[in-house]
Amino acid sequence: MSLIGKKPIQIPDKVKIKIDSGKIFVEGPKGKLEWVFPSNVEVKVDNSSIIVKRLKEDKTAFTMHGLARAYINNMVKGVSDGYIKTLEIVGVGYRAQTEGKKLTLNLGFSHQIVYAVPEGISIKTPPKPAHIIIEGIDKARVGETAAEIRAFFEPEPYKGRGIRYLGEFVRKKAGKAVGGTEK
Repeated sequence: MSLIGKKPIQIPDKVKIKIDSGKIFVEGPKGKLEWVFPSNVEVKVDNSSIIVKRLKEDKTAFTMHGLARAYINNMVKGVSDGYIKTLEIVGVGYRAQTEGKKLTLNLGFSHQIVYAVPEGISIKTPPKPAHIIIEGIDKARVGETAAEIRAFFEPEPYKGRGIRYLGEFVRKKAGKAVGGTEK
């Protein structure tokens, strides 16, 4: 039995839900999202909550039950509140700046990295240029964008330079041992 799948999803006042032939449409103050849910689950709107039920009792139905509930919950939260991921750039002279739909990164390479911002995502670089704030209504797309930007220069273990999530702990390694055996 899926513990997550059984929980009803509370619908905030400002969010509208529409279910039509295997698709769910969620609309709120931040935007609109739609998703085709799996065929072995059923989604119903009951008063001010959404209930997800399994149509079969097999392994794939069990896995899809929890997945569908979690995905729909993320959609409802996204259109009402939105999602934010913050990246931090560590390193002397490393910085980021946004210009329209482009993010320009100076990471100590011989060239600048220009990243085209995906549709539905907004990226801000506050006056302190060592932070990148990624916002959007789709949780998966916000996380994927943050991971793509982080992949340009992942934190290295010796000095800790690179792009990391805000609050991420990077375990540092000791460098080469100085000295050695004398003859």
